[in-house]
Amino acid sequence: MRYTKMHGAGNSFLILEDLHGELQGEDLSDLALRFCSPLTGPGADGMIVLRPDADADFAMVFLNSDGSYGEMCGNGARCVARYGVEHGLSPDPEAIRFRAQAGLILARRVSPELYEVRLPDPSVVDLYRTTGEGFCSYVELGDPGLPHAVLEVPLSAFEDLNALRERGRALRRNPAFPKGANVSFVCLTGTDRVRAITFERGVEDFTLACGTGCGAIALSLILRGRIPGSRAEIDMPGGHLSVTLRREGQTARDLLLTGPTALVEEGRLLPPGACA
Repeated sequence: MRYTKMHGAGNSFLILEDLHGELQGEDLSDLALRFCSPLTGPGADGMIVLRPDADADFAMVFLNSDGSYGEMCGNGARCVARYGVEHGLSPDPEAIRFRAQAGLILARRVSPELYEVRLPDPSVVDLYRTTGEGFCSYVELGDPGLPHAVLEVPLSAFEDLNALRERGRALRRNPAFPKGANVSFVCLTGTDRVRAITFERGVEDFTLACGTGCGAIALSLILRGRIPGSRAEIDMPGGHLSVTLRREGQTARDLLLTGPTALVEEGRLLPPGACA
């Protein structure tokens, strides 16, 4: 089976096609576990399977590297949008449409490597959720919602990533988050500029970037008045991402995530037990 490996701001994915039954009979969770591990495959933060969709260009099925299914992935969506354009699945680069579990995703090409995706509207917004360690902002994007917790920390906290990682690991399963949560630690470094890192559910570690995490970060900081206006510029370890939104009272709509995409490699994966 053929694969394409791409990354968005360092967040990496294996993209496989199942548009004509190529993966019929395969256990996708097992494939993700096997191929996302650098010990038994190309290695990646997640796997995306493309399938037909009657009302969109295609559908994306997203799996984390631990084999669990995810509702949506912002960086993965940008990579998939570029893949769809360059492989003829999306005929109009200004109006790319594909479906994720969290809902219909709209995207467009800004430049050959820069893509914009409209993240799912939030279904849950709790700007001051108590965790037992204080409060954080809790956001679910889409329906079913992709859960995100956003915590402000001092800039000095980024100097000890091991300590921050352990804090993220503990918070990820905090009882305050009924579905678990992706946990983003953030610090304002300018009027609309943020430094951030996300401990991702399913990866169970920090990733170089989290696209939906950036959406949750922008939404929480703007709605709490920490950032004026409707744009947040977010610096993650893997690169820079930008989010704009339309505020509606105590919630927001039309979250637009813009950031880079990159092709890493293309190749062929061998199923379990096959010989090269």
